[in-house]
Amino acid sequence: MAASPHSPNSTFRRLRGQHSPAEFAALVRRAAKEIGETVSCDARYIGRVESGEIRCPNYAYERVFLHMFPGRTLADLGFSPREAVRGRSALRDPSVPSPAFPASHPTPTSYRPKESDVLRRAFMAGGSATVAATLSLTLLGDTRRLPSRAGEAEAAAVEDAVRQIRLLDDRHGADALYRKAAGPLRAAYALLDAGAARQSTEDRLHAGAGELAVSVGWLAHDSGRFDDARSHYAEALATARVSGDAGLEAHAFSNMSFLARDCGRSREAVRAAQAGRRAARSLGSPRLLSLLALREAGGWAGLGDRRACEEALTRAHTEFSRGWAGADPEWMSFFGEAELESLEARCWATLGEHARAARHARRAADLQDPHFARNVALYTAELAGDLAHAGAPDEAAWAGGRVLDLLTEVQSTRVRSLLSETARTLVPHQRSPRVGAFLARHAAV
Repeated sequence: MAASPHSPNSTFRRLRGQHSPAEFAALVRRAAKEIGETVSCDARYIGRVESGEIRCPNYAYERVFLHMFPGRTLADLGFSPREAVRGRSALRDPSVPSPAFPASHPTPTSYRPKESDVLRRAFMAGGSATVAATLSLTLLGDTRRLPSRAGEAEAAAVEDAVRQIRLLDDRHGADALYRKAAGPLRAAYALLDAGAARQSTEDRLHAGAGELAVSVGWLAHDSGRFDDARSHYAEALATARVSGDAGLEAHAFSNMSFLARDCGRSREAVRAAQAGRRAARSLGSPRLLSLLALREAGGWAGLGDRRACEEALTRAHTEFSRGWAGADPEWMSFFGEAELESLEARCWATLGEHARAARHARRAADLQDPHFARNVALYTAELAGDLAHAGAPDEAAWAGGRVLDLLTEVQSTRVRSLLSETARTLVPHQRSPRVGAFLARHAAV
């Protein structure tokens, strides 16, 4: 039976089997190549399908899914008939930004064309990917033109703003996005302040605005604007507390712990991670508990407490081994084995065990799905630094060169800072041809 507009697509979830969303997304992309289609499927898209948000895929995805499951129809895969979801804009690949709202959202009966135009201006219109792969988020309009009362369409627009920002960040990093993402955040809180006619809509607005605050905070964090990031994370936490949203609270604490670690406030990193764990305890998501344990481990490493760090790492691996769950938050699609390896590598590097850190960083870079270009660059930059400190300058220079290749499409202050630190560490080895070539190229960039 096809999924209803508000019910999960349990049929599609069963077809995914034991694969994680990221693994299944990779299978989808591989199947697309087999039949000459191009889709930018990722774990978030799979999550949107399984949640029932995408009621019917676009034609490219339809061909891919029917190729993957021969003999079945879209209804057999849990989708609604295409004619049952008319009234929305033309279906499209969700990875391609559009000035309109996401086609995957059904259009409520109260969603008038005039409202659509206002919301298009109030939220976002996507830019285009240039040869240098610079993709930015363009904001149109201002909060004065938002509807006086929020409805389902406005809540859906806030949720889509979160997805668009995360998608662009995954591919290109935060530097080009941060300033332009502040507009949708202001609009989201203006809608929240205006109120909604229905409590369910109000709840969605609180959750969406809070997640948007976390996303914008992350953009500030990744682009080195730590004070701004702290402010946005605090705003998200306040929104979570006001609305009683434990999932949002855990997300905010997770990012606050990460930020505290990067700012050298290790004790705060531990306490924020522990607060996140308390918030997440009842949510039924082992992967979220695993991530929070890794955040805590990073804080203990910063304090030089090896025993506590190892205990937190053990908890992280135990929770991670439980696999994906239906309660896993959508935003956690980035958290696979590669991220686990990367965060563990940071712990060992902080404890001064750079050779051990390099082994984990190498696994992170090897395991990461190329779709997450920013993370590929990050993990490789971490590997370069670990190798440089571990006494392997030629290998470090090779890894650094790979990062320079990736920086043609990734704009991340954090990645560039890591690479600059590696370059400084390698200066004493500049007589090595490989190191010298890397240093010259780095200086030119």
